[in-house]
Amino acid sequence: MKRYLLFAIFLSPLLCALVISPMARADSEEYRLGIALGLSGTGAPYGKEAIEGAEFAVNEINAAGGLLGKYSIRLHIRDTQTHPEVAKKVVRSLIANSEVRSVIGTYSSSCALAIKPICKENRVLHIAPISNSENITKKDPSPYTFSVVPNTYMMSKAVVMGVADLAKKKGWTQYATIASDYAWGRSSQEIQVDLMREAAPQLTLVGAYWPRLGQTRFNSFIVDIMARKADFVLSSIAGSDNMYWLRDGRDYRLFKQVESPGGLVSVTELIKQARGIRRGIYGRCRAPFFAHMDNASMKTFVKKYRAKFDRYPSDWAVLLYDAVHVLRQGVEKAGEIDTEAVRNALRGAAVETTRGEFYFRKIDNQLSCSAYFGRVADDPNYPIPIYHDLMEFKGPDIWRPEEQIKAARSGQ
Repeated sequence: MKRYLLFAIFLSPLLCALVISPMARADSEEYRLGIALGLSGTGAPYGKEAIEGAEFAVNEINAAGGLLGKYSIRLHIRDTQTHPEVAKKVVRSLIANSEVRSVIGTYSSSCALAIKPICKENRVLHIAPISNSENITKKDPSPYTFSVVPNTYMMSKAVVMGVADLAKKKGWTQYATIASDYAWGRSSQEIQVDLMREAAPQLTLVGAYWPRLGQTRFNSFIVDIMARKADFVLSSIAGSDNMYWLRDGRDYRLFKQVESPGGLVSVTELIKQARGIRRGIYGRCRAPFFAHMDNASMKTFVKKYRAKFDRYPSDWAVLLYDAVHVLRQGVEKAGEIDTEAVRNALRGAAVETTRGEFYFRKIDNQLSCSAYFGRVADDPNYPIPIYHDLMEFKGPDIWRPEEQIKAARSGQ
């Protein structure tokens, strides 16, 4: 018995070393970063491009020695399948099994809202780079969640400001809306209608349509929109759904009879539908590279990205690239990788992005980034159509007033 006891005492330090040293080594050599995006489902077209942007930023940071010059970033990428329940499952796994310190994600606001409380409960930093329902940061706020994309209120206000001006010039009197039936679509449509009522009270809403997420045929909606003789339709449809919507709108000649200003026309659509997309339509987007080619960091990113992929970076690649570098700056401001220190350092902080220098508003951790509205047109400087008459709406000019956020929270 005494011999076994002595053996156990001798072996215990070795077992502790075997158990503890891998984690200690991981802490000293790497920073585990989770990426949760819709790599299948309706978010697939955007998610795969976004991964490219994230990997690009991680490779840059690691090539320079890692975070703080000593912590290399190790990516753990998971597919949410653009489904909230799957998103919760993969994020729980990222936290419990991969032991990530931060999660960047997701595509689909429903997924982002689903993982927010999980990250908060586990004290894991959550950066939302694509999903942009304002409720991600407006209601039930989490000190661990930060948004680096213009939210639905910001995007909607930019659209309304642009469309109200067009309506006045063109004499429009009635319109319809069509929005995907989930958190982002609902939030965008409701905000647009409320703001339009204030900005253009002469306009009458004649129809509101709610295609399901994953809709592939829009002919029935199109027929009814034309029957109601709307002057224009405001759309809030994204991902592969948006491509089908634009396809059917073109095939059924909707856009020859009914204007469609302010729909989501990101760089993805400009590239993939370069031949067929109608010139002259007005669209909105979140991070168009061509709006900031005067910014040295954007110019460098675009050059290197094109050299590797032989195409321009989409909004989603830009946003993920910025998200990773925002994390880097948070670590640098904190001087350590501890999550509590990093999230405290980011609160209210100014950060550099490819889109310019912005800051996080303290009340909701929303980045003061811009929203964009413009007319699709060919350009001699690019092989794809871009926005002409581009309007950049600065974050502080279009985000929801703090008084309204406080009122919304008090009514929870």
